[in-house]
Amino acid sequence: MAFKAVFYPWFGYKATGSEQFKDCAGALILSNHQSMLDPLLLPLQFTRPVTYLARSTLFQKKFLGAFLRKVYVVPIDRDSARAGSLREMQRRLDHGFVVGIFPEGTRSTDGKMGPLKPGFLAILRRAKVPVFPAGIAGANLALPRGKIMLRPCRVRVVIGKPIMPEEIEAFGRKQDDELIELVRSRIAACADAAEAWRLGGPAPTGPIKKNSPIRELLRSRKT
Repeated sequence: MAFKAVFYPWFGYKATGSEQFKDCAGALILSNHQSMLDPLLLPLQFTRPVTYLARSTLFQKKFLGAFLRKVYVVPIDRDSARAGSLREMQRRLDHGFVVGIFPEGTRSTDGKMGPLKPGFLAILRRAKVPVFPAGIAGANLALPRGKIMLRPCRVRVVIGKPIMPEEIEAFGRKQDDELIELVRSRIAACADAAEAWRLGGPAPTGPIKKNSPIRELLRSRKT
């Protein structure tokens, strides 16, 4: 409620796609990463918590560490990245949690989506739950990298139609690159739709596709 009281008026925050989680048990969300605000902005319209991974060093800070534990964040470091932390994320998916991951691994420096790091594939292939691509637009302007003060700026979040487990299972172990490209294209389509919406286009409806009119609007606004 506190974040809504700030983000809705300050950012003119709007999101679409969160209604898909109403009757959904476990689910995985894969999103682009623009700002430190992203873990708060992505599920703002949800009525259930979202579990994230965060660097274990953040938990060493007294108040921040206590807050992260309260909101179901799981610590991760190099030694446990493929063991304890991922097992805990899988356990939460099995128990019906919504788990959020930013596959780029770090925040964008210019708001544009970067390459995806393959580490997320370990949990993607084991999840056996719907995988929702998501796009955030405007967060990099609301809180630029290296800044601590919020700036008034439109922020939009678009959550696309899920990639179902059987679609993921169709990719063999030697097709990691193709699977990464599928996920990246779905996230990029949502991010483009969110940016076009932020720039004044209509709220996206239906499946978000790479060649949608929203993408054309985005290109025309940039030119």
